[in-house]
Amino acid sequence: MAGKPKLHYTKGRGKMESIRWLLAAAGVEFEEEFIEMKEDLEKLRSDGVLLFQQVPMVEIDGMRMVQTRAILSYIAAKYNLYGKDLKERAWIDMYVEGTTDLMGMIMYLPFQPADTKEKNLALIIERATTRYFPVYEKALKDHGQDYLVGNKLSWADVHLLEAILMAEECKPDVLSAFPLLQAFKGRISNIPTIKKFLQPGSQRKPPTDEKFVAVVRKIFNI
Repeated sequence: MAGKPKLHYTKGRGKMESIRWLLAAAGVEFEEEFIEMKEDLEKLRSDGVLLFQQVPMVEIDGMRMVQTRAILSYIAAKYNLYGKDLKERAWIDMYVEGTTDLMGMIMYLPFQPADTKEKNLALIIERATTRYFPVYEKALKDHGQDYLVGNKLSWADVHLLEAILMAEECKPDVLSAFPLLQAFKGRISNIPTIKKFLQPGSQRKPPTDEKFVAVVRKIFNI
């Protein structure tokens, strides 16, 4: 039996968090080796285990995988969360790219200068409520199923729930105009593997705070 996947990243969300979500949703236990100092990152680089000198890096199935999108699509395909055919996969990809764009805006907010944060937060809320969430609301309405693609859980559903929860951390009532997304959030949150990941004490990471921003800046020289 192969060992558990091992995740190499900082002790925060960042680009690894969606990988944690997807593994957890698939019911896969994983280990984490945290990069806590600049020297930890330098050691990975000097050991030659980072293909492009960057993290996230995941050890899985005898590979040292890098590049977030490559890691996520591998996990989705391996654990049957990537649709039944090419067309379903294309829809999953499109939905995932949309939520990735929204989550990217939220992810970088804590790293922005204080004088631009309010403006950028307003932009995030505006984009969430006028560009992204209306698409998923309509998709659920038109599709008429509990899930975004096909009639079973996929990577797109997991990613959307993660994006919804991140957006709600920015504005708790961000879903007020989206009843189908509210219902979707309740359904997907109650899937046993996901419910477990949402409990205190799981490997889910807390929102990024100023203390963590300082650690990341030091490790990555930003």
